[in-house]
Amino acid sequence: MSDLETIEAIARSAVVTGGAELRRRYRVDDDEGTYTAHDVKAAADVAAEERMLPIVRAAFPDHPVFAEEAGEFDGSGPFRWIVDPLDGTNNFAAGLPTFASAVSVLHEGEPAVAAVYLPVTDERYLARRGAGVRYGGVRVFAESDVSVEAATVALIFGRDVPRQPELAREAAAIADATNGLVKRVCHSWAPTVHSGLFARGRIQALVQFHPDEEERAVTELFAAEAGAAIRQRGPLFVAATDEATLEVLWTAITNQELELFEE
Repeated sequence: MSDLETIEAIARSAVVTGGAELRRRYRVDDDEGTYTAHDVKAAADVAAEERMLPIVRAAFPDHPVFAEEAGEFDGSGPFRWIVDPLDGTNNFAAGLPTFASAVSVLHEGEPAVAAVYLPVTDERYLARRGAGVRYGGVRVFAESDVSVEAATVALIFGRDVPRQPELAREAAAIADATNGLVKRVCHSWAPTVHSGLFARGRIQALVQFHPDEEERAVTELFAAEAGAAIRQRGPLFVAATDEATLEVLWTAITNQELELFEE
């Protein structure tokens, strides 16, 4: 196997192992955690990560790793792992089944591998640079014949956005720009889950603004490898299932008074 194929296999093993722990805790209504106005830190995050990290570290002890709970592990070489044991912690804590365990790997700073596992529904997504996105072992594409006015768009805002007034204002402007253009706008609490749905064409667009590192690589790799239409400027990333939908969304958003579009 190539380096990326081997890395993908380890990433898959890690997310399935972490997901099994999440599923066990979800089924017994484990809502232990620290709740704040903007986030939740669940005990399940730590428990899942403790099962995922040894898999990665045993296979690639010299690779640098960022784990959401444990932090940075130094290493060397062109690959860097990002471990997100529970994407959708707020959903998990609220008893909603829309959450996942996720791992992404950067090669020289660019997304190269991503693995996402939804433990409640036993759904798996794998993406590898140049090899597409696979859902349940079958390659999928961000294709849809749904019109713009009937489309569903997922908004992905990083955890720091609501905490910073200027970013919160710009995020609200982005949301306002998309409302009314499409049938439904979802504020995502589980970006990797919505990225998977987008890669299958089940939703028609993603708008990402100042994303968290744990989800950014998954979103961008899934969109690229699923053949989506993409535009990006600074912290704003917009992907759609077709150029027409992308053009409508991009035009509406760029007509807002956002600092990133000021000359």
